[in-house]
Amino acid sequence: MKKLLCALAATLTLTSALAWPDKPVTLVVPFPPGGSTDLIARTLAPKLQEKLGGTFITDNKAGATGTIGAGFVTRSAPDGHTLFVSSLGPFVIAPHLLAKVPYDALKDFDYITVAVQAPNVLVVPANSPHKTMANVIAFLKANPDKMTFASSGNGSSDHLTAELFWLQTGTSGIHVPYKGGGPVMTDLLGAQVDSSFMNINTAMPQILAGKLRALSITSAKRSPLLPNVPTLEELGIKDANVYSWQAIAGPKGLPADIKAKLHAAIVAGLNDPQVKPKLLELGFEIVANTPEQFTAYQAAEFARWKKLIETRNIKAD
Repeated sequence: MKKLLCALAATLTLTSALAWPDKPVTLVVPFPPGGSTDLIARTLAPKLQEKLGGTFITDNKAGATGTIGAGFVTRSAPDGHTLFVSSLGPFVIAPHLLAKVPYDALKDFDYITVAVQAPNVLVVPANSPHKTMANVIAFLKANPDKMTFASSGNGSSDHLTAELFWLQTGTSGIHVPYKGGGPVMTDLLGAQVDSSFMNINTAMPQILAGKLRALSITSAKRSPLLPNVPTLEELGIKDANVYSWQAIAGPKGLPADIKAKLHAAIVAGLNDPQVKPKLLELGFEIVANTPEQFTAYQAAEFARWKKLIETRNIKAD
């Protein structure tokens, strides 16, 4: 009887997997429409639909620095019909900033892949007296807590990059948090703030327009979009490589073959000749790693940002 039940359960699981998707698949984005994460979800949705059949829709469940959407996904049935498309925030930053989040970032997800990553760039207004990163470091050492660094909010990637930069260079500046990237750009262009470690996707149009000057980039090697901009590592600033990344996960317990199908379709979608060139032009780097690689990366990033947030005593808004 026990063997019969086990065989029946296996058959039901297989049948379910073969039938998937048998209803719309929802890509939950934990932020408002219009940002980088939303762009990745909406770029992938039609490609997944092409490759897997069924209907793939994007649902923006914003709030609480992305943790509302994350919690919704972890409470969903692990049947492949609800997926999470998010930046690193809910995965590796929010759990250390907020007193309580409605999920365990290390245990409640099935990690599928990191889709893309993009470095940050230290930018200053075009009329800034700071022409090079050496100028900035010299100024900070001679004038502690005088230069302002704007960010899109406490605990954001741009904020944490500034904190890491100060830590690694033994300097200090003034963090100016805003509510989102739009106001940062407005005040940076108006020279109301001195600088920002802005995501390359956001900064590139204004750099190309000559309104912002890029001084350094947080990637492991120079970006083909900014070949003349040195990396922090080139300048002797170690352990300061920072990437903002967008990844796809599901609630813990996804059937193995559904997870494999999703992974293959996402990787194919990212490398699609209609998609990849456009992402590269925007400053994204295709990662498309395996579930095992994403799981290891998640754990490393979780530990890295936990240590920095605790060391620098960073608090949420």
